[in-house]
Amino acid sequence: MGFLATLVKNLHGLVGPGVTLIYPLYASVRAIESPSSVDDQQWLTYWVIHSFITIFELTFWNVLRWFPLWHIMKLLFCCWLVLPVFNGAAYLYENHVRRYVKIGGHVNSVYSERQRTAMQMMSLDARKAVERYIESHGPDAFDRVIQAAEREARRSS
Repeated sequence: MGFLATLVKNLHGLVGPGVTLIYPLYASVRAIESPSSVDDQQWLTYWVIHSFITIFELTFWNVLRWFPLWHIMKLLFCCWLVLPVFNGAAYLYENHVRRYVKIGGHVNSVYSERQRTAMQMMSLDARKAVERYIESHGPDAFDRVIQAAEREARRSS
């Protein structure tokens, strides 16, 4: 029983680095190499949260060391953040962080006034898709899309 108790007591030291550092590092490199931005969001969010946890832990270590379950709670929380079954970091971003952080209010000035106006009405995800469309098909193709949308809006009103 002593061996099992010691193993459980030191579980965070055995499993923690793999869950909190090694796997996220591997997954982050894979995310960088993938064309999708969905996994980028998961891993960037994870590293931001991990940084906050580390800063919190370093700042309050003198208090946290008196809580015997701190390491286990941190390990379980990091598992939730990291494991693909949960994608906790992406969940936190989508449901709590995103609504408070306004990113992308500014549209690049290389676009025409008409294009900037249209892009400012879009969500950040839609704007990224339009920027990829413009890269593939050119700015004139986006102008044609805007014109078609304006014609459709006039017909329906």
